[in-house]
Amino acid sequence: MKLLRLKITDPDGFRSLPRDFEHYFRTEWSLQDELARDDDLAPFVCAGRNGSGKSNLLEVLAAIFFQLEIQRVRRNFLPEALQDETLDSSPAAFELEYLIRVPVEYCHSGGPEWANVRVWKHPGESVRFQWENQGDFDTDANELFKGGHADILLPQYVLGYSSGENEILSLPFFKTRFVQLDEYWNSLRTQSQYPGRPDTRLAFLDNGFSQAMLICNLLFQDADAVALRAFREDVGIKALKEFRIILRRSIPLTRQQVEVFTSGEYVLPTETRDGRFADNEAIYLDPETGDYRLKVLRGLDGDERTSIIEKLKRCATLHFDDEATDTLILDYWVNEATRRAFRDNFDDSALALFQALQVLLTLNLYPVSEALKTDLYTSTSHYVSETVPTLASDQRIMRFKSVRFSKQGVAQPMMLKELSDGEHQLLHSLGLCLLFRGTNSLFLLDEPETHFNPDWRASFISRLRECLGGPEGVSQEMLITTHSPFLISDCTPNKVLLFDRDPDNGKVQITHPDYNTLGASINKITMNTFGKRETIGGRAQAMLEGFRTRFEAGDVSDELIDDIHRELGDSVEKILLVKVILDQRDGEGQG
Repeated sequence: MKLLRLKITDPDGFRSLPRDFEHYFRTEWSLQDELARDDDLAPFVCAGRNGSGKSNLLEVLAAIFFQLEIQRVRRNFLPEALQDETLDSSPAAFELEYLIRVPVEYCHSGGPEWANVRVWKHPGESVRFQWENQGDFDTDANELFKGGHADILLPQYVLGYSSGENEILSLPFFKTRFVQLDEYWNSLRTQSQYPGRPDTRLAFLDNGFSQAMLICNLLFQDADAVALRAFREDVGIKALKEFRIILRRSIPLTRQQVEVFTSGEYVLPTETRDGRFADNEAIYLDPETGDYRLKVLRGLDGDERTSIIEKLKRCATLHFDDEATDTLILDYWVNEATRRAFRDNFDDSALALFQALQVLLTLNLYPVSEALKTDLYTSTSHYVSETVPTLASDQRIMRFKSVRFSKQGVAQPMMLKELSDGEHQLLHSLGLCLLFRGTNSLFLLDEPETHFNPDWRASFISRLRECLGGPEGVSQEMLITTHSPFLISDCTPNKVLLFDRDPDNGKVQITHPDYNTLGASINKITMNTFGKRETIGGRAQAMLEGFRTRFEAGDVSDELIDDIHRELGDSVEKILLVKVILDQRDGEGQG
């Protein structure tokens, strides 16, 4: 995927992006250059001061693709709260243009390799698509998706990650996560088949998915693969040794939930089970407690060939049912036979396994009420996760335990939680790219390197290129927000987006650097991009200014120079001040 142009035509703008905000991601020349060397990943790096609006660009792209996703899944399943086509979604009007690779199965002789797609929406109207290099292909989103063209004109996935608590970016993704939960809930209620993987294309892969990412990558990637170089060389991870998956088979139902599963015919817990549940075997009466319970894994169990649960059992070294807690426990001692079992059962794909685990992990949202979900679907709040309950580990439908791997220089296998924040963040951000390297996807990464040391920041773009070097015929687009000059130094000026917010009206503008950023020194980038002219800290700068004041008052003594050398370490600023003092003294001596 390659973004071309974004324009906000919403009369209210979008966050700090004003009405008529427009940005061209590529010139015709730079686009042709990229297409000529298509295997060269070059992310857009969004830089600027804190609060300059960098995340707003990522957010508006996520919000637009959320609107498209709602239109796409409408024909399959959509929660009632999102069924209203007049629902006010922000931005209410926009224009978006991009190129996306036409999948091999849709290519024909002489046809375009890339689809040139234009998407736009006017206030109060539905979204429309135009495939600009395919004649007069112009239609609204509903007709497009009914015709099965989603796989051609939409990215396979839109993937978000934020290292902090920035829910501005995560809100559209949270909504699609609950759509996924409701889709599964609906399959249980109607006893219909569930595909065993998320249907939604938007995924916000926060820290709750870190263990799943690590397991999938270490199970499927060869230990000496270039893509795992950062795992080996930077973090020192050698091999996955063991892990446990614990699955809770049933949960108690609230009165509201029973009404949903029984078409409103609630049966008091004191009554005995009767024929009204004969048509839905996912519900049963617990004779010991008198409560109705839901067999929450029923939609993923049963069919030996296709069900997630059966596949996980076949890959396990040992599995058993704990009747006391009504849980299924699966233990994995990882060796070559274990890896082969996972490859055989999950289509030789780390992504297929991850998506199965993603389905199970999403079930941990089950306590969220219908009222809260309805509020969430229509919310524009920045504080959504605060309203979503966090479960104790034994209340979760799915959880990992004892995930251990060998690490260079460490005698005993260690767990993910024992790693530092920086190690954890590196494995997560690169692991996300590894899983989706074979897809035509849009990556929106909000400050993914905040906990990295300078060396890791300097090599981060190179590591991304290693991880996303996928098979021929795929192309990813990536936007990264950062405050690190190292990332800018690995990008050409046309891929660096400089954000500046007007202090008077709060509106954001985007420009490109007016100098060659590729290979530029950290000092030059710090001065030119972030407006920080000093190369030393604020306290040291204040001390240096105190010495400068003594000099300007006439002190050119050896004592002043000795004080400067004793108090301050080496820096450009220190050298320049000492040189000025010596030059002044030499001039006086000559006079």
